[in-house]
Amino acid sequence: MKIILSRKGFDSGSGGRASPILPDGTMVSLPIPSDSGNYTYEELSIPGNNNTLSYAEILRCLNPKKAYNKCHLDPDIRSGLRKTSSDWAEAFGQIGAAQTHLDTHGIKEGDLFIFFGWFKKTEYHNGHLRYIRGAENIHAIYGYLQVGKILKNTNVKVLDWHPHSDDAHIYDKNGAITNNTIYVASKHLSVDGFSSKMPGAGTLMFSENRVLTAEGKSRSRWKLNDVFTNVNLSHHNNNCIKNDYFQSRCRGQEFVFDEDPRVIEWAKSIIIDS
Repeated sequence: MKIILSRKGFDSGSGGRASPILPDGTMVSLPIPSDSGNYTYEELSIPGNNNTLSYAEILRCLNPKKAYNKCHLDPDIRSGLRKTSSDWAEAFGQIGAAQTHLDTHGIKEGDLFIFFGWFKKTEYHNGHLRYIRGAENIHAIYGYLQVGKILKNTNVKVLDWHPHSDDAHIYDKNGAITNNTIYVASKHLSVDGFSSKMPGAGTLMFSENRVLTAEGKSRSRWKLNDVFTNVNLSHHNNNCIKNDYFQSRCRGQEFVFDEDPRVIEWAKSIIIDS
């Protein structure tokens, strides 16, 4: 089994704000803005939250000077986020250089994506959500998807609710087929012989164990551990290992670990044991 660290959600270039960690620990990865997006932020809301918030309201609170309209909802791993068709399933799409990188590393059924992004803790003040003053900007893990099926070429059209199922992703400007790919989640999570009742994909609540950033460091400087110091991670090398932190790459979406029992145990500790 290969483990892939996948950076998703708002960043300084797309969205311009940290995704919020809600006061109850819910981690809301804000999908990046896109004029050709498949949903508006108004259509998305956190299910089961006592103070149900649409993503649009979250953004009005956290960045009131900017107008947000449509978004690229991907990965799509939170059930109940909006009205969906009966055939909805957790899925993640990739294309271009990032997908070439995944193809080069032979990502297959059973491999595990772990999604992380830029987050910051929030609180309610006078009924409105806001970032906690002085809260750290961190990289944190918020979700996962174990690959159950891989769809390529025009086969992606069966998932007509997913943004990567449209022709703009399937064909390039010359009409040629691209490497557009959708990874559909397995029914249940199965890690190194451990079969869980957990679904094959989903979002995670905040815990310190899911924080990648080293305490007191900028968000791209991660905690040192066996995984980051002794296992190969694509787009990284030994120069990334510093005295008291691991310098993650600022560019790149998918980082693939070499297959290693230590990485699998680390993944289990992040998803199952936290």
